[in-house]
Amino acid sequence: MTQTDDVVRLIRDVFAAGDIAGVYAHGSAVLGGLRPHSDIDILVVARRRTTAGQRQALTDGLLALSGGGAPGEALRPVELTVAVQGDVRPWTYPPRCEFQYGEWLRDAYLRGLTPEPGPSPDLALLITMVLQGRTPLMGPEPGRVLDPVPAADVTRAMVAGVPELLAELDTDTRNVLLTLARVWTTLATGDITSKDRAADWALARLPAEHRPVLERARAVYLGEEEERWDDLLSQVKPHAQYVVREIERLAPRT
Repeated sequence: MTQTDDVVRLIRDVFAAGDIAGVYAHGSAVLGGLRPHSDIDILVVARRRTTAGQRQALTDGLLALSGGGAPGEALRPVELTVAVQGDVRPWTYPPRCEFQYGEWLRDAYLRGLTPEPGPSPDLALLITMVLQGRTPLMGPEPGRVLDPVPAADVTRAMVAGVPELLAELDTDTRNVLLTLARVWTTLATGDITSKDRAADWALARLPAEHRPVLERARAVYLGEEEERWDDLLSQVKPHAQYVVREIERLAPRT
């Protein structure tokens, strides 16, 4: 049984069968395949609101099933998101997220925090990847459960997430650099692609002085290098600032 199978079993244990419209893979798994440092990304489309008990059960179960992302760790990090079908179909922006688990919040979960429902623009990107990937883990094809997200809302959501990314630049450097590259790529091309392919696109367009940090992030993501930033630390922030300026240049004016 795979780690993904274990997560799906947890979902079946927490929700009544009739409460689930579908469970879908997204992220790296559907955008070119899992890499050494890829998360397992899963979207649950529920038919009704969750209870506090269900959210706690998901959190407790995922703390055991999700890895922290340490080198050589057997378990991959899991990012699990729950959306209620009626909150995203018909589509409205910003969409409401019912629950989200991610390893960046593990310490908070261990202190007793349980994720609460609330607005989540990032669902625009997640649902678009689910529809693009067409990889059901439970239930029918995603196009029978979810409506397409307007491209303008995908762009809007990606741009809205940039400040939060920058706040994590020092603590989650590799992921932030790769995600900024993907935002830039998507705004410029209209395509949502894997992080390493987005890095390839960005590297071809970066000035020479801003390439080393993204080259490192890509190599670590692909398992070609060990993760270290001490030798490039002075270049990380200037690189991020350059990419953010490109994102702002391409972002639609509101």
